[in-house]
Amino acid sequence: MTKHVTLTQFIIEQQRELPGVSGAFTSLLNDVVTACKKISHLVNQGNLIGVLGSADSENVQGEVQKKLDIITNDIMVDALNWTGHLAGMASEEIDDIILIPPQYPKGKYLALFDPLDGSSNIDVNLAVGTIFSILRCREGVDPALEDFLQKGAEQVCAGFVLYGPSTMMVLTTGQGVNGFTLDQDIGEFILTHPNMTIPNDTSEFAINMSNQRFWEPPVKRYIDECLQGKDGLREKDFNMRWVASMVAEVYRILTRGGVFMYPYDLRDPSRAGKLRIMYEANPMAFIIEQAGGACSTGRERILDIKPKALHQRVPVILGSKNEVERIVGYHQEG
Repeated sequence: MTKHVTLTQFIIEQQRELPGVSGAFTSLLNDVVTACKKISHLVNQGNLIGVLGSADSENVQGEVQKKLDIITNDIMVDALNWTGHLAGMASEEIDDIILIPPQYPKGKYLALFDPLDGSSNIDVNLAVGTIFSILRCREGVDPALEDFLQKGAEQVCAGFVLYGPSTMMVLTTGQGVNGFTLDQDIGEFILTHPNMTIPNDTSEFAINMSNQRFWEPPVKRYIDECLQGKDGLREKDFNMRWVASMVAEVYRILTRGGVFMYPYDLRDPSRAGKLRIMYEANPMAFIIEQAGGACSTGRERILDIKPKALHQRVPVILGSKNEVERIVGYHQEG
C-alpha cells in the first residue's frame, strides 16, 4: 500500500531541518488549510447553496464583488484571527490592515491574501483560487501598515489553492515548490506533485489580447514574434492561453511551462498595472522563482520592489526563465 504524505506531515518534516523553528508556523499553515477546505466546499456547491452572483458592492479597487468574494474573505479572517499565530492580516477585499481582536493572543506572523482570485469566473464554472503570503512581524505588537510593506524576498511562505476539477494547494517555504491534492474522502491535502520545476523554454503564452492597443512597444514586439510562429524570428509556433484566473495560469506554467503577462499599459498612467503586489504578485513571484522560473515587471525583479501601499499594483511578467528574460531584454533596449 502506498504511503501518502499529508501536507501537515510534509511541513513538520521540512521545518525539523531548520534550526530554531517552533511549531507556530506549522499551526498557522494548518489554519490556512482549514479555511481553504471550507472555501473549496462552497465553490463546489455553488448555486446549490445560493453563493453565486453579484453582491452589488465594490471592493477598495473599485471592482464589483461577487457574493463569494465577501464570504471567502470572512472565512479567511475568521479562521486566522483567534489562533494566536498572527499579529495582523491584509486582504484584497478590505481597505485597511486587519488587526487581531484584543481578546486574542498575538503571534509573530502577518498573513496577506486574495481570498478568491479570478472570481469573475465563478458564475460560469471556471477555475478560481486563493492566494496567500506569510511575513514575519515583531512579536506581541499591534502592527502598523509599515510592518506589512516588506519586499517579496522577505516572505516566509507563499502559496495558492486552485479550486478546479480537483482542489490543489501549491506551496513554497523557500525550499522549492510542492503541490498537494485535497483527498475529499479523508479531508487531507496529500503530496502529489513534489519538487515542481518550470522548463526554461516554452511555446505557450498567456495574455489578455483585448488590451493590445494599450501595450508598450516591448510587449507588442514579443507578442508579434510569437504570433508569427515558424515564419517569424522565433521559428516556432506558439499557443495562446487566457483563463482570467492568475492561479490557473500559474499552475499551468508550473506543470508544463509558459509565460503569463499582465503588463503595464498606457490607459491610465496613474495605475502601474492590474495585479496587486502584496497578495498577488509577491506570492506568485516567490513560487515561480523557487520553481526555477522568473518574475519581473519588465524593468525590475518583482521580489526586489519595496511596496509603498497595501493595495499597490504592478505589471507582472512571469514564467519560463528564458522567455521572461527575453521580454525584460526588450524593455531594456527601449
